Amino acid sequence: MPDLAGKVALVTGGGRRLGRAIAEALGDDGACLAVHYHTSSAGARQVVDRFGADRASVFQTDLRDAVQAEALPRRVADAMGRLDILVNSAAIMVRQPFGQVTPDGWAAVLDLNLRAPFFVAQGAAPYLRERRGLIVNISDASSRDPWPSYLPHSVSKAGIQILTRGLAQILAPEVRVNGIIPGAVLLPGDYDHDAERRAIERTPLKRLGTAADVVAAVRFLLTTDYATGSTVVVDGGASIKARGDG
Repeated sequence: MPDLAGKVALVTGGGRRLGRAIAEALGDDGACLAVHYHTSSAGARQVVDRFGADRASVFQTDLRDAVQAEALPRRVADAMGRLDILVNSAAIMVRQPFGQVTPDGWAAVLDLNLRAPFFVAQGAAPYLRERRGLIVNISDASSRDPWPSYLPHSVSKAGIQILTRGLAQILAPEVRVNGIIPGAVLLPGDYDHDAERRAIERTPLKRLGTAADVVAAVRFLLTTDYATGSTVVVDGGASIKARGDG
C-alpha cells in the first residue's frame, strides 16, 4: 500500500458507492481526506467520523455548476493547506432509452460525468503542480461497449478517456493523470437478478468484481511514477470479448 501520510486527497462523490470505497482506502493509507458530496451527506460524514476531524473534512458542492466545480479544489487547499491527489469519481447513471432522452436529461448526465471532472481538474492544476500530484479519473465499461439504454452515460464515460489523455499531456511533467475502467463491480441500482446474471456471463472470469478491485488499481497508480495518460481496465476480462476456441 502507498504511504500517503501528510498528503491531501480530494475524492469527488466520496460519500457513496465506489467513491466512498476509494476515499476510505486512501484514508487507511494515511491520507488526509477531502470528501466531496452533493446530496449524500450521511455517507460523507460517516467517512469523516471514521478518520476524525483532524484527518478528514466534508465539502458540499453541486458539480453540475462549472463555477462551483472549478472552485472546489481551492476550497480544499485553503482549508487543508495543500492538495496532492484528485480522484474524479462523482457521476450519475440514469436509464434513458434512446427515444426518451431529453435535452435536460442529456445535460444532467454530461454536466456531472464529463464537464465537472474537467473543471475540477482545471481548478486543481496549480495545487497539484506544486506538489507533483496525481489525478485519477473513473470511467466505466460502457465507454468501450455502449449500453443502449444508457447512451448519454456511455458518451460521458468515453469522454473521460479522452479527457484523461489530454490532461496528461497538458499537465506533464509535474502532474500524472490516469484513469480506471471498472467493469461489473457495482451494478446500476435498477439491475435485477437476470441483468446481474447476464453481466456475469459476459465476463470471462464469470464473477462480479468488488470495490476492492478498483481500490487496488488506484493504489497501483499512486505507487508507480512512470505512468501517465494510461487507463487501467478492471473488468474481469469483459473487454476482450472472449469467444472460446470454437
